[in-house]
Amino acid sequence: MLNLLYQFFKTSPDIEQIKGADAVKKKFNSMRWRVFASITIGYAFYYIIRQSYSVIKKPLLASGIVTPTEVGIIGSIFFITYGLGKFTNSFLADRMNNKRFFSFGLFISSLTMVGMGLVNSFVPLAILWGLNGWFQSYGAGPSIVALNQWFSNKQRGTLYGVWFTSHNLGSSFAYFAIAAIVSAYNWSMGFVAAGIISLIGTAFIYFGMSDRPETQGLPNGSVYYGEKTQEQVDAEKEKSVGTMQWNAVVKNPAVWILGLSSLCVYIARYAVESWGVVYLTSQKGYDIMGAAGVMAYMQVAGIFGALLCGVISDRFFNHKRNAPALIYGVLYSMSIAGFVWAPQSFTMDLLCMTFYGFTMGALVCYMGGLMAVDIVPKRVTGAAMGMIGLLSYAGAAIQEFVTGKLMTVMVVNGTKVYDFGMATEFWVGAAVVSTLLALLVWNAKPQED
Repeated sequence: MLNLLYQFFKTSPDIEQIKGADAVKKKFNSMRWRVFASITIGYAFYYIIRQSYSVIKKPLLASGIVTPTEVGIIGSIFFITYGLGKFTNSFLADRMNNKRFFSFGLFISSLTMVGMGLVNSFVPLAILWGLNGWFQSYGAGPSIVALNQWFSNKQRGTLYGVWFTSHNLGSSFAYFAIAAIVSAYNWSMGFVAAGIISLIGTAFIYFGMSDRPETQGLPNGSVYYGEKTQEQVDAEKEKSVGTMQWNAVVKNPAVWILGLSSLCVYIARYAVESWGVVYLTSQKGYDIMGAAGVMAYMQVAGIFGALLCGVISDRFFNHKRNAPALIYGVLYSMSIAGFVWAPQSFTMDLLCMTFYGFTMGALVCYMGGLMAVDIVPKRVTGAAMGMIGLLSYAGAAIQEFVTGKLMTVMVVNGTKVYDFGMATEFWVGAAVVSTLLALLVWNAKPQED
């Protein structure tokens, strides 16, 4: 059975290359932009599913079906299965037909989301959300591997930033559309709607994406862009991908440090994104649509942060990410501190969320993969994403569990009130530590294939 699955998902064999420079150029340019559109828009559908749970949390809590601790456990299970899956499946993505791999993950993830809308107790919700986490992990690795297969190293920073806006596009849609559906109907319809909508993304990916250039009669991307000769590429194919993954990724201290920095970034990120609606409604008096609007605004700011971070580092810092990462890290910590500790003010909340969204879009782009991808050989970028993803979502799982434990519930005039207390100190502290850790890899150098 496993062998049949591997045969279905593994990358196709190379075919004879197309003759004629003009024909190659025309087909390569057409297909690479189709691939890029597929990974960017397709990954946004992944985030519609992922962020919908954050929108649904408050009405789910209000229903009495689950307690805050159980909501935290459900979220932690997702991040554990996602982190383990991202580690495993991103390593596999270096060998896979990512058109099939990417679309299959979204298809199963969509079905599990529909299933969550049909159950109404803690255990099945936890099981389905955990299963969802595993199939959500089919997204990032294939996206980055495809990006590296079809574009040059010099284009990577800018295009990685554009691709990363898919996180914000999908999240913004969830904050607006899923919040409206939940407000009009109930929490279960929010799950069902997110699943059905995302099934559309499955078709978009499958019919728009493509396997490696060589499987389409085109030259290897490195050869097409003049970064390597065909002889160098042929020599590299003799090297074991597994050995390269072990030596250049698993045994690379800089990758581990970046992963720990990303772990802390993700603690702070998912503290705000996962609990933001609950925090605003409980601590600052917003209704669910008002809170979702503030969070959606943050995601819009994140689009610009992700779009610009690659351009800024490529054009003004000679493709280096260390200096802009430090600047973003300081602003990231300050914006979270302002959001949770500043006096209640709609203007202040919007201002803090604007800075948070902008800096988060950049930092997660840098720490969540780009800086690691920059320092490993191109053939093992999937493995680098897997390592960073494992540690990143360990941070997200830790956050979900710890925040759920640190929250206290009180009943005031017959209404449940959620007090975050020390949880906010945990969030801000993680943001500060992430910035300090990133300084340790200031001079990390890229490795050759």
